[in-house]
Amino acid sequence: MYTAEMRELSKKVEETRSQRIGINFPRMSPEDKIGVLNENHPDYSDKGFMYLKHGVNKGARVPNELGELLEAKSKLVNLEINLDKIDYDVDVLVIGGGGAGAAAALEANEKGAKVLITTKLRFGDANTMMAEGGIQAADKPDDSPAKHYLDVMGGGHYTNVPELASTLVKDAPSAIKWLNDLGVMFDKEKDGTMITNHGGGTSRKRMHSAADYSGAEIMRVMRDEVRNKEIEVLEFSPVIELLLDTDGKAAGAVICDLETKRNFVVRAKTVIMATGGAGRLHYQGFPTSNHYGATADGLVMGYRVGAELAFADTIQYHPTGVAYPSQIFGALVTEKVRSLGATPLNIHGEQFVYHLETRDVEASAIIRECNVKGNGIPTPTGGYGVWLDTPLIEMIHGEGTIEKKLPAMLRMYLKFDLDMRKKPILVYPTLHYQNGGLLIDKNGQTKIENLYVAGECAGGIHGTNRLMGNSLLDIIVFGRRAGIHAGENFKDIKIKDLTFDHVRKYHEDLENNEVESSQFSPMILPIYTHGREK
Repeated sequence: MYTAEMRELSKKVEETRSQRIGINFPRMSPEDKIGVLNENHPDYSDKGFMYLKHGVNKGARVPNELGELLEAKSKLVNLEINLDKIDYDVDVLVIGGGGAGAAAALEANEKGAKVLITTKLRFGDANTMMAEGGIQAADKPDDSPAKHYLDVMGGGHYTNVPELASTLVKDAPSAIKWLNDLGVMFDKEKDGTMITNHGGGTSRKRMHSAADYSGAEIMRVMRDEVRNKEIEVLEFSPVIELLLDTDGKAAGAVICDLETKRNFVVRAKTVIMATGGAGRLHYQGFPTSNHYGATADGLVMGYRVGAELAFADTIQYHPTGVAYPSQIFGALVTEKVRSLGATPLNIHGEQFVYHLETRDVEASAIIRECNVKGNGIPTPTGGYGVWLDTPLIEMIHGEGTIEKKLPAMLRMYLKFDLDMRKKPILVYPTLHYQNGGLLIDKNGQTKIENLYVAGECAGGIHGTNRLMGNSLLDIIVFGRRAGIHAGENFKDIKIKDLTFDHVRKYHEDLENNEVESSQFSPMILPIYTHGREK
């Protein structure tokens, strides 16, 4: 329920609505976009960043919170691990139980590999489950992968690795078909034609969705498929360090059972890292839409073995996180709300930015409106937000549209006695996506032989900014590619003796570069209480 002050302020939205219906708010010019980004986007300020003092990316700029973990000590320092005792011996080890990990495991299994999935929480506890808006693919007559490619490159400010962006869009139609054949219940017309919508920065309607729980539906189907294939899954068993063999090739990992605190050694011919994002590091104090386990584990462990980081200093702040109620502060308000016509408005009921600019531009415009121009709507907790005029959706598309197209979003707000069909909602940018990660090639391979990366901990695909719907796409495209490639090559791989030598060298590198830290990494789980060690 809104406070009396907020209810009074919301009347401005109603007063200006008739003036805004049917009016197309202009897009920003390229010059204006550059200006709003430079002046307002968190990535464009040096205050939240540091420069790495060691490792393969020495001198690179990274967020402070990530840098502290990259320059921390390995958890193996205080542990005695017997590498002669192998607890699990597999062909493909998949680290992470989200969409990328599931896709990789299914394809590797299809190739005849013995696959083990290990994940820090439950199988499916991942950002994939929380993705709402949809998945892009150019599979309509008026569209093409070439047009999709131009959108992807433009959205990433032409910083994307071209080969990765090209692979993403070319594989997109087959990714949709693969998911559809598995049983994903995409929104369709009565004749079976898939319904598609626009997203920010898209030139065609190519967003395939399942209401506003697209990621959950995709994860549901893939998780069931993994179970049906009887692929072994270890839950509540995060990896605390990768293992190499004496040739310096990826050869397994040390995992920790969170319940018993026992450590286990996994020997694997190939390793696929699919550990997800970093939202729970709360860069620059921002709230996050990410799941509880998103603590950048993959970046830390990959960097420690010598895998190269790419675009690690670029973070996506989703323009529309929940600003109020405080109980769901930072939760995602899917871009689909804006693609259906809801527009961002300031305290005066005025639209101040085109509602489907790319996410970085849209978020920067909202930050400017609240923090620079002073036109944000105050919340009871001392924050600010802008209105999203959600009742406009039903005025454009008809009564019942929100319940049909955004059922999960509607339920989330109704729990707090807020009906988004009748009243606008209050939003502010939330830390949403890790644009960068460990650099990969088109098959998900890193420069460390037999180490693959897929999903949000991979870098290079999206450059410095990702378009809506391309994250669910990249976990499928590169998850499948990593699984297929690993599944085809494991038979020719001979593992030599397992070793921790890279950990020793890492610590020596820290010492040689005069890096001092009392922390240990990876973090595994975020800490929200004071006075406790991470």
